[in-house]
Amino acid sequence: MRLTRYTDYALRTLIQAALMPQGQRLSVAEITETYDISRSHVMKIVQRLGQLGYLKNVRGKGGGIELGMPTNQINIGQVVRDMEANLQVIDCSTPACKLSPGCTLKGVLAEAMSAFIGVLDRYTLEDLLTNKQELIQLLEIEETA
Repeated sequence: MRLTRYTDYALRTLIQAALMPQGQRLSVAEITETYDISRSHVMKIVQRLGQLGYLKNVRGKGGGIELGMPTNQINIGQVVRDMEANLQVIDCSTPACKLSPGCTLKGVLAEAMSAFIGVLDRYTLEDLLTNKQELIQLLEIEETA
């Protein structure tokens, strides 16, 4: 069970946005600098999170990125389902597998993926912020005047 980098950075972006001081917004530049990833990659992630309602993109002076809903309403399992294009562990059709008609592996792996997502479903973004002060220090987030 491995998440794509796209989903990984989407979760990191949500965490970072949640840690911003009241009234202060996160910028794409801050995300790219923090995680050393390309601006275009961050833009795609932020756009998708915005489409899904997890983030609000505010334009103009004082603009930036902020959470689109409270942290206790952002379910981690749902974010993963929304961001991952395909949660199948294996693809038995490309190329066609001769074992497919009698194979039970796909079912076992689907059950494992379901359990994985089930664990993620038990957590919200708020649950990931229990060590908020430590995370703020690690990300070097400072309140601006």
